[in-house]
Amino acid sequence: MDAAELQAKYAAGERDFTAILLCEANLSRIDLSGANFTEAILSLTNLSGANLVGTNLRKAKLNVARLSGANLNKANLSGAILNVANLIRADLREAQLVEATLIRAELIRADFSNANLSGANLSEADLREATLREANLEQADLNGAHLRGACLTGANLERANLHRADLSRADLRGVNLCNAELRQANLSQANLSGADLRGANLRWTDLSGTNLTGADLGEARLSGANLYGANLSNVNLLNATLVHADLTQANLIHADWVGADLTGAALTGAKIYAVSRFGLKADDITCDWVDLSPNGDRSHIQRFTAEEAQKYFNATPPTVQIIVDRPLDPNANFILAATYRQIARQYPGLSNPPSIEVNSRRTIISFRIDQDEQLFPTAFVAIIPFSDAAFTQKNIISLLRMIQPQTGNNLGVRVSNLVAQLSVALTQTIRKIGEMKIQPVRLDNETVSTFFQSPTQTILSNSSAESLMVHYHPDFGRHLINLPGVNKTAINPTIKAQRLTTPPINTVIEFIKGFYQLGD
Repeated sequence: MDAAELQAKYAAGERDFTAILLCEANLSRIDLSGANFTEAILSLTNLSGANLVGTNLRKAKLNVARLSGANLNKANLSGAILNVANLIRADLREAQLVEATLIRAELIRADFSNANLSGANLSEADLREATLREANLEQADLNGAHLRGACLTGANLERANLHRADLSRADLRGVNLCNAELRQANLSQANLSGADLRGANLRWTDLSGTNLTGADLGEARLSGANLYGANLSNVNLLNATLVHADLTQANLIHADWVGADLTGAALTGAKIYAVSRFGLKADDITCDWVDLSPNGDRSHIQRFTAEEAQKYFNATPPTVQIIVDRPLDPNANFILAATYRQIARQYPGLSNPPSIEVNSRRTIISFRIDQDEQLFPTAFVAIIPFSDAAFTQKNIISLLRMIQPQTGNNLGVRVSNLVAQLSVALTQTIRKIGEMKIQPVRLDNETVSTFFQSPTQTILSNSSAESLMVHYHPDFGRHLINLPGVNKTAINPTIKAQRLTTPPINTVIEFIKGFYQLGD
């Protein structure tokens, strides 16, 4: 069939041209909308500007075909072969290109909005400034593709292969790149705000100047990535791998990177306001200074020596741990949660709920906090639900009183200032507790009251991973004493004295010396 015969049959109303052979024909600007070209061979055919709306080109061969400016809106090109084809400015909105082959195709400024390209092979295709808004590119092969300046907002690129692809200055807002392959890709100056990059492979990727605001990079692999000057504010980097990544002058304000591996990373000039320095692996990092100002305007610069940088980024989160000598039952759990909820409403320092570990004998309640200076006040408040509260609180007050500088202790300027800060913080906490109104939460269950009356230990851990026990009930671990009808004082007549036993003064001082402060 030649071009003239095809046009004549189409004009006569025929639409089925399945498996026709029509190579090197000139069909430019022709109207073939709605025609069926399934498995047709149309290689080297000129279809520039043709109207192919709704045309069925499933499994058709269009190698080196010219389709520039063609209207392929809602066309079916699934399984079609369009290697090195020219589709510059073609309209492919809502088209079906499932598992189509477009190797090295020219797709500059083509419109693929809402098109289905799942499993398509677009390796080394030229998609510069193309529009792929909300297109489905799941598992598509875009190895070495050129997507500079392309618009892919809301597109699905889950598990897509973008190895060595050029996505510089591309609009990738809200795109799904979950588990995508992006090794050595160029994403410089791209907009990836709100993108899903969970588990993506971004090793040695260029992300310099990229906007990643609010993106999800949980467990992403970013080893060797260039993030110089990138905007990572409010980003999720939980458990991400950033070994030898360059984060120089990156904006990490409010980022969450707990569990991230920053071994060998460069962080000089990074903006890290409201970013946790705990739970990181940050050996051998390079960091001369960081910006701690809320707006990233360099109004609060903190400079480091190499040793100070290692100390700052490898700190242990300060923790208050209450160990209860009894397993937590469901009713007691309800009361504990309700009580802490009441406390948190009136004392913001306890706003983060604790982690709770329960075994067959004991319950461990752990509060992670941001600053060492809040350890004593947090412990003072966290023990409130338990009958050991008064004894624990008295111990905390005694600990701070016995190391006051006026007692003749040679603490040095730094520790003396820390002790003064701790005393002020604790005094404010005591005053706040006096104003609090905690309504008792009751359940008619004997095991509930037994849990809260059980012996406890309260242990503080500072950012240097040093521990201090501020209270240890002498009955802890001695379940016989807690049996009904047993006279506890008869068994252990020194209970009251032991409950108020405080650790040695040198132990407390060494614990406070382990508090990390900027500029130490």
